[in-house]
Amino acid sequence: MICHPQPAQAQRIRRRSGTTLVELMAALGAGGLLLAAVATVWVFTARSFVALGNYADMDDASRNTLDVMSREIRGAKALTYYRTNQITLLNSDGTSFSYVFDANAATLVRANGAGNSVLLRQCEYVTFNVSQRNVSNNFQFYTAADQPGLTKLVDVSWKCSRKILGAKVNTESVQTAKIVLRN
Repeated sequence: MICHPQPAQAQRIRRRSGTTLVELMAALGAGGLLLAAVATVWVFTARSFVALGNYADMDDASRNTLDVMSREIRGAKALTYYRTNQITLLNSDGTSFSYVFDANAATLVRANGAGNSVLLRQCEYVTFNVSQRNVSNNFQFYTAADQPGLTKLVDVSWKCSRKILGAKVNTESVQTAKIVLRN
């Protein structure tokens, strides 16, 4: 004679048994969705931190470059050479210095007799424009590109950018300044 368990015993046996395949698949699916959500948030957060770091670094480099250029250009005696990617100025002691944008290296370099120093890296462009003041029209500026010695205003603009985690998304730093020669 085969003995069948009583209904109460059958429930206890079922409660003690392992999980079913359906329960296991549901748990794995829910866990996978949770891990995917956590990974997405982690990647977004990492990209945001890298972007903020890039902005801060580029802002610091731009601020330092603008401080150096403003101080030196204001103190210069005259502009001696001008191109849209390079200017050369003469100090009051007779020494000269230049700011040169190298498009191939994507850098802005300060050059003088003591050597070269890179002021900006990863620049898409750096442009210089120069103007002169016409005394009869009270501070209206006219181009001095063909006569650099008449320059009273140097207008400089640049745009630097960086990739975020190797992706094509760029952070950018665009700067522009008008600097008056005090000579």
